[in-house]
Amino acid sequence: MKNQTKKIYGSIVLTLLIFLLAGCTNSMEEESEAKNSEKDVTTVSETDNKEDPKNNDLEKTPSSNTSNKGKTGESKDASSEDNAEKDTLSNYSTEEIEYARIWLQLGAIKDVEELNIRHFSAGTPLNPNDETSASYPEDVIQLSGSRLVAGSVTYSSNGDGTINVYNIPLRWDGSYPTGEDFYKDLIENTELVRVDRGEDNKISALINKMNTL
Repeated sequence: MKNQTKKIYGSIVLTLLIFLLAGCTNSMEEESEAKNSEKDVTTVSETDNKEDPKNNDLEKTPSSNTSNKGKTGESKDASSEDNAEKDTLSNYSTEEIEYARIWLQLGAIKDVEELNIRHFSAGTPLNPNDETSASYPEDVIQLSGSRLVAGSVTYSSNGDGTINVYNIPLRWDGSYPTGEDFYKDLIENTELVRVDRGEDNKISALINKMNTL
C-alpha cells in the first residue's frame, strides 16, 4: 500500500516537473524570439537612420542649388537692367540729364521741337527791361521751348535732387516800372521741387533736341 502511494506521488511529481520544464522552455523560446524581433527592428531602424541623412542630403542639394540659381538669376536681371539704364544715358552729361528731367516734369508741353537752355549769373536782373527790377540772388538756368506756348522753367539746383523754381515768365508783358517789391516777392516765393527720375528713353530723345543759347 505504501509502495503504491509512493509511486502515485512520484508520478505526480514527475508530471509536475515535466510541465514546469516545458513552461520554462516555452518562456525561454518566447524571450529569445522577442529579443530577435527587437534586434531586427533595431537593425532596420539603424539602417533607415543611416540611409535618411544621405537621402536628405540628396534631396536638399537640388533644392538649395535651385534657390541659389533663382537668386543669381534675379541678381543678374537687376544688374542687366541697371547696366541698360547706364548705357542709355552714358553718352550724356549730368547737366543734360538734369535739364531733360526737369523739363519732362515741369514743362508745359513735354514734346517740344527744341529745348533751349539759358544761363543767368547771380546779379542778373529778372527783367532787364525794367530799371526797378531786382536781380537773381544766385546762378539760375532757364529752360524753354521753341514756341512761347511751350512755357519755360527758371530754376537753381540745390545739388541734392531738389531745385528752387522761380515764377519768372519767358517774356515780360505789362507797363514799367513795376517796382522793386513786385520782383522781390517773386524771389522770396520760390518753390522747392524734388526732381523725378523720369524715363531714360524720353530723356535721351529730349537731350538730342537741346540748344544752349
